[in-house]
Amino acid sequence: MNRRKFIGTLAGGMLAAPVALEAQQARPMYRVGYLSPGQAFTGPDLDAFRRGLSELGWIEQRNIEIISRWSGPTNDRLPALAAELVALGVDVIVTISTPGALAAQGATSSIPIVMAGSSNPVGRGLVASLARPGGNITGLTNNPGVGFLAKKLQLLKEAAPRVSRVAIVWNSTNSGEMNAFAELQAVAPGLGLTMLNSEAREPDNVATALSTALGRRADGLYATSSALNLSKLRVIVDFALAHGLPSIYEDRRFVSAGGLMSHSTDWLDLRRRSASYVDNILRGAKPGDLAIEQPQKYELVVNRTTAKALGLVIPQSILLTAVIEGSP
Repeated sequence: MNRRKFIGTLAGGMLAAPVALEAQQARPMYRVGYLSPGQAFTGPDLDAFRRGLSELGWIEQRNIEIISRWSGPTNDRLPALAAELVALGVDVIVTISTPGALAAQGATSSIPIVMAGSSNPVGRGLVASLARPGGNITGLTNNPGVGFLAKKLQLLKEAAPRVSRVAIVWNSTNSGEMNAFAELQAVAPGLGLTMLNSEAREPDNVATALSTALGRRADGLYATSSALNLSKLRVIVDFALAHGLPSIYEDRRFVSAGGLMSHSTDWLDLRRRSASYVDNILRGAKPGDLAIEQPQKYELVVNRTTAKALGLVIPQSILLTAVIEGSP
C-alpha cells in the first residue's frame, strides 16, 4: 500500500467512528401523549404503560418521551387536553378511557391513537371493526362483550342472596357508562334484582345520590370505575359499610379500601399491553391495520374482613377463583 493510499485509509477510519457516534446520538426522540381521566399523579396505570415500553426497549429520555395530561374527576377537560397534545406534535396518543378516545378522535385524524382500554369501540364509532379498525385508532377494548356486566351482578347475588335492590353509582356524562347502565338494567330482572339510578355528574353529587338511593330502599351497591367515583372512593365505600350494603365494584382499589368485592378486566395488564401497539406504530405500522385486542386477564377480588362484618359467608365457588384481601 503506498503512502497516499495509507493516509486516505487512516483518515477514513478516523472519520467513521465519529460519524457512527453522531448517527447513534441522532436517533429520533419519539413523543407519546398519555391522556387520562383522574388526578395528576404518576399512578399504577402509567407505571404499567412505562413498564411495557421498557420491556420493548423504549427508554424514557433516551429514545422516547411521555407527555401526560390528566382531566381530573370529570371528563370536561378531555377535548382541550387532547387538542393540547396534538398542538405539541406528539407522535402517538394513548388513551385509557372511552371518553378519552373520543376526545382524541375529535382532536386529530392523522396522529395515531392507541386505546389502552375502551368499551364498545365499534359501537361508539371509534373504529370500523375489531379486526380491521381503519383510520388512525387501534388498541384494546376493556369489555369482552355481552354478559360481562351481568357476571358482576351474578357474583353479588351469590355472595349476598338477600340483595334485591341495587343502587348503581355512575357518571352519565361518560358515554361508556351510559351503555353499561342500560345493559345492567336489562339483565337485572333475570337475577331477581332491581337497579336503582344513583347518577352523579359531579363529585359533590355522589353523597346525595347515595342518600337518595337509600331512601328508595337500596340493599346493595354497584359502583363503576369512573374517575369521578375513584375521586370519591372513600365516600362510597364508607357509605356502603355504614349502612351494611353488600357492594361490588369495577376496580379493586375500592376493595382495598374496604369494599366487599370487585370484578373487572385486569386494568394494569391493558395498560402494559398497549405499549406493544405504540412500539409497532413507531416502527412503521399503520394503526388501521392493527387489530383491536380484547382482554386476556380478569380479576375477582374479595375482602373477607368486610364480608365478616356484613355477616356474609362467601361461597367457595367465588373464593376459589378470587384474590383475597382482609383477614379470615
